[in-house]
Amino acid sequence: MTNVDDPAGTTTGTTTDAAANTTPGTGLAAHLVVDRDTFRLDINLTAAPGDVVALLGPNGAGKTTALRALAGLAPLTGGHLRLDGVELDRTPPESRPVGVVFQDYLLFPHLSALDNVAFGPRCHGATKAEARAQAAEWLDRMGLADHAGAKPRHLSGGQAQRVALARALATSPRLLLLDEPLAALDARTRLEVRAQLRRHLAEFEAVAVLVTHDPLDAMVLAGRLVVVEHGRVVQEGTPADIARHPRTDYIAQLVGLNLYRGQAEGHTVRLDAGSSITTTEDLAGPVFVAFPPGAVTLYRDRPTGSSARNLWRCEVAGLETHGDQIRVDLTGELPLAADLTTVAAAELDLHPGAPAWATVKATQTHAYPA
Repeated sequence: MTNVDDPAGTTTGTTTDAAANTTPGTGLAAHLVVDRDTFRLDINLTAAPGDVVALLGPNGAGKTTALRALAGLAPLTGGHLRLDGVELDRTPPESRPVGVVFQDYLLFPHLSALDNVAFGPRCHGATKAEARAQAAEWLDRMGLADHAGAKPRHLSGGQAQRVALARALATSPRLLLLDEPLAALDARTRLEVRAQLRRHLAEFEAVAVLVTHDPLDAMVLAGRLVVVEHGRVVQEGTPADIARHPRTDYIAQLVGLNLYRGQAEGHTVRLDAGSSITTTEDLAGPVFVAFPPGAVTLYRDRPTGSSARNLWRCEVAGLETHGDQIRVDLTGELPLAADLTTVAAAELDLHPGAPAWATVKATQTHAYPA
């Protein structure tokens, strides 16, 4: 791995047998156990060459600890780490065939974009001319050929991100680690760079692991999501599967769903809190039930002509702008979130403490085994 922890550029890396003896094609097989004070990370992580895996989770879940363990910056307490069939547990960071794009990019401020990218190949034994030639090729692939001579302070956020990515890829890593790679960008730049990064990751032939707390970044960039909470994997699967079958409150909030757990008896799910939800699925035993906030219809008075099978008496706990709608948080028989247009919220005269009735059609719910 090219060591870029020292922004002054005084740290160097070298090529060792760990990189030379890899067997392309086997990918990543890791059981990461890291103890830090009272926190323990204990997760399994596997990926084949060409896979892009996103580690997703709330702050403090262990995502960055996992990335640091993969990079060799946090020693394993237990488990193992194999990349292309080679054990890397005791291999120092600078000797691993790993490229890292840090959240703040860590570009050397005194070097041009070209020399920042050339730094990695130089550390891996290339001559200055060879390294600069490789760097020029990577900058051209990133659409930055015209900025080769620019220092980092003269680059935009998106340009700096692409230079950092080029520097990581210039050493031909077998594992690419990206730590919140879009977090430092403004909304407009983020949209453009996300699309560019998706294209570059699609062309990457080895394993890429992305750490993020942004569900959109994860779902756009990765083919598989691994959700970590409290140092453990709580769910993993494709973005579509995770979005349709959330299994924790954190994931449900992430994908914008109301989520409940209960016991199914046919089309009725009796929730742990005491209320029930009618669904179209015919199930038995422990289940989850989910529905989007947009499926909720609110009334100030108990509706008499509604065809909805689900009806609960609630109270408005809070309102906030959510995109172009109003997100209403409700407590009562069933705590839930509802999305309304601004006009609808005004017509209902909703405010904290106001009573309301919430309805959801059975066809808009989704139940699945817990």
